[in-house]
Amino acid sequence: MSARARSQTAATALERALKTALETVNERGRAGYLIVTPLVIAAMLFVYKTRSSLRVLRATWASGTIASRPEVVSFTQISAIGILERSWNYFLVIWPALLYGILIAAAVRAFVSPKWFARVLQEKSLKTQVTAGLAGAPLMLCSCCVAPVFASVAQSSSRLGPALGLMLASPALNPAALTLTFLLFSPGIASMRLAVSLLAVLAIGPLVEQIFPAVVLRVPKNEDTVESAAHPVSRFFGSIGAVALRTIPGLVIGVVLSMLIVQSLPVGFFDTPGNRLAALLITATIAVPLALPTFLEIPLALSLLAAGFPPGAAVALLFAGPSINLPSLWSVAKISGVKVAAAVATLIWILAVSAGLLIS
Repeated sequence: MSARARSQTAATALERALKTALETVNERGRAGYLIVTPLVIAAMLFVYKTRSSLRVLRATWASGTIASRPEVVSFTQISAIGILERSWNYFLVIWPALLYGILIAAAVRAFVSPKWFARVLQEKSLKTQVTAGLAGAPLMLCSCCVAPVFASVAQSSSRLGPALGLMLASPALNPAALTLTFLLFSPGIASMRLAVSLLAVLAIGPLVEQIFPAVVLRVPKNEDTVESAAHPVSRFFGSIGAVALRTIPGLVIGVVLSMLIVQSLPVGFFDTPGNRLAALLITATIAVPLALPTFLEIPLALSLLAAGFPPGAAVALLFAGPSINLPSLWSVAKISGVKVAAAVATLIWILAVSAGLLIS
């Protein structure tokens, strides 16, 4: 080999080495942001939700009851407050948690490599669903607020099952809400809520993937512009804007429609339960699209029991009410299609009715 050839070979080897080194540095830097940014935001959310939950738990322990929010959702005197006012009151209640949800989704989208998600969530197994559930439950977000996190995880991982598991676990397996349920309801009602919530987190995602094996998760066109941003800070703030833009309009529409459903109910609709099976079916059907802030399902379920409804109706509301709603179903539809969203809603309804029948 000539000296020139050896020189070119050495230059090529050096170029490759430099490229590898730069890629390594970039990956390490990305890993640093991966570890720090999403975890810091999640830790801040955990502290915020824990403090607010402890206040509710202490007040409930002292009084033996939990305050309702009639300005948001109430099954009595429904016509006293307008749809838009109730929707506005709803967002006044949830906006801090929604902000955290958007920030976590933006951090996941900006800093977590899709390859990492593909590696962690590629296996279609019970372990993967358990991992998703364990990631979602500590967030303690309502169904609306966890919707942007679902979208980011689904798009980054290209897996619908674990993303749905995480989305359902955050409201359905909220530790504080479950604690309040065991404090205020009979052991049978509380245990049934916990059991059906676990079943939903572990089974609905994989079942939907089996029903729709060829579903293609949609990625918005502006994804590439954010990912191409050179500076991590620019990428993060670009992600915040993109997540907010794809999330908030759907949430607003879903919440208004949800409040419209409640507003359309006749005053005193839940005061006369009538037939036990009919009461259960009606409660489950209303609970699925209903947008509820964290904990509000508890006083509403207590009001049903006080009105003479069967325990099964309370279980249906306790489970289906927080697990899913129109705004979060809207997010599922945007990512995976209307049929998938309809399937998720139907499965939640079936589980709610089945759990109610088992305990009634």
